Amino acid sequence: MTVTARPSTGTPGRFTEADCSLADFATLVDRTTELAHFPHATAVEQNVLVYDAADLRRVVASDAGRLEVEAELVRALTAGPGVVAFTGAYADHAVVDRATAAFDGIIAAERAAGGGHNDHFAKAGANDRIWNALEKLAVRDPGTFVDYYGNDILALISTAWLGPSYQMTSQVNVVRPGGQAQDPHRDYHLGFLSNATAARYPAHVHLLSPVLTLQGAVAHSDMPVASGPTMYLPYSHGYEPGYLAWRLPEFREFFADRHVQLPLTKGDAVFFNPALFHGAGTNVSADLQRMANLLQVSSAFGRAMETVDRAKVSRAIYPVLQDRRDAGVDPAVLANALACAAEGYPFPSNLDLDANVDGLTPLSQAQVVQQGLDEDWTGERLAQELTAYDVRHRTDEI
Repeated sequence: MTVTARPSTGTPGRFTEADCSLADFATLVDRTTELAHFPHATAVEQNVLVYDAADLRRVVASDAGRLEVEAELVRALTAGPGVVAFTGAYADHAVVDRATAAFDGIIAAERAAGGGHNDHFAKAGANDRIWNALEKLAVRDPGTFVDYYGNDILALISTAWLGPSYQMTSQVNVVRPGGQAQDPHRDYHLGFLSNATAARYPAHVHLLSPVLTLQGAVAHSDMPVASGPTMYLPYSHGYEPGYLAWRLPEFREFFADRHVQLPLTKGDAVFFNPALFHGAGTNVSADLQRMANLLQVSSAFGRAMETVDRAKVSRAIYPVLQDRRDAGVDPAVLANALACAAEGYPFPSNLDLDANVDGLTPLSQAQVVQQGLDEDWTGERLAQELTAYDVRHRTDEI
């Protein structure tokens, strides 16, 4: 059963907060995951489907078996609970331990250099987070990188959800005893935007966003519930206006009452639909330090066909934008031209350097140019700011 929320008649084709009904949401998530509907799963725990990685490896050895499993995993992430766990995703714990040692070394080096504080999602210093852990691991220990990311379960679920040529990124998160829970949320892309901004996107884009990425995590330590493993609300990914609902107090209260937490063992992995309401839990243990490698896998299709040097375009048109502004041209006309010239989306970025501004996202290149117009920067000042913007988006120092 699916609850379908319709855009309000006042803004055709767009969701508003007024479309968010807690009663509809509660009806949607009030479901039970039936193991019989997912023949390759080995168990259902707290409404979450659990797969034994060793069993799956035997099944996907044939092409027919692989296609069958991939189709089932897609059903699990769409019509099913929206979250799946793989026990024994890394049968060789030595590979996980080698990666953990490398990550510990990266954390220590970043601390010594005065970095590693740009968490974005928690109070500075409350946890340890490694941004762009994928690139940093490759540079620090390429052998471990190959052995770690050569994992077949990661490839299986990524290909099932996104098809070939996907893009892998990772962020390591270490939550120490006393580390507090995150607010429930949805994830990248639309989940990173304010409600006001998200509401500007058409309803069909809200439905598209979840199939552009896949969220996952590999447990680098045992994670009993006391250590605060991720909180999930199965089936919440199916709520269409959910990118506007998750910030509303009544939905957060509902999540607090109804979420589940799945304990994990080192080497296990969890993947979920990015539209699933979720959040890291509180580490209430006395001495357990929880480490997970958070994986965000992106569709190959999330990019333009041509390469454009948008900084060059922005520098070229900036004097004209100033002249048109001074001549009294409608600001909307200039904004339209700027939207075609500059990069309007702040990602991908180097999140060690590029801090959030008034929310979950840094400034976009277009916002930098608009700021220049608003503050009447010279062309030279704009060029400097665009160079600084480019530096914040590079990883030269890794």
